[in-house]
Amino acid sequence: MRERTIARNYAEALFQAGERSGHTERYADLIEALAGAIQSDETIRQALESPRVPKPTKQRILTRAFEGRTTHQFIKFLAAVVKRGREGILVAISEQYLSLVDEKFNRVHASVVLAREPDPALQQFVKQRLSDAIGKEVIPHFRVDLEILGGLIVRIGDRVMDGSLRRRMVSLRRQLLGT
Repeated sequence: MRERTIARNYAEALFQAGERSGHTERYADLIEALAGAIQSDETIRQALESPRVPKPTKQRILTRAFEGRTTHQFIKFLAAVVKRGREGILVAISEQYLSLVDEKFNRVHASVVLAREPDPALQQFVKQRLSDAIGKEVIPHFRVDLEILGGLIVRIGDRVMDGSLRRRMVSLRRQLLGT
């Protein structure tokens, strides 16, 4: 819980800097890319999280990685994170920052489970219907699960909408056995 609060504080600082400079979305892309690199590349993660790698070296690595690709302010932010020994929570900072950006743009993310791979037209239809129902822009993340048989299951935050054929069949079975 403490790590999440600290990450939120850093994310808010970066968000305010992005708002002031007009780079809010650019910073979102950059912090998300950095978090992705940390999660997918063991060497990067170990270099940033290792106490054996001196802080100035970590700062140089990050500066070289982003130099010419972003503002000096973003690079200074990363240097400050490393200086305070918080490089181990960069992924959490990224998650919190992206959450702030989503709030600003009135967006929510939805996990959508289907029984088959959706074509682009179906993806757009589902996105539009969910956006209309929720009253916010919905960014769907599609996943296939053959066990639901048909229909779809949508999860937005802690809210689940189960319109799967499997659930309907289970419900019908209960009704028939209960009668």
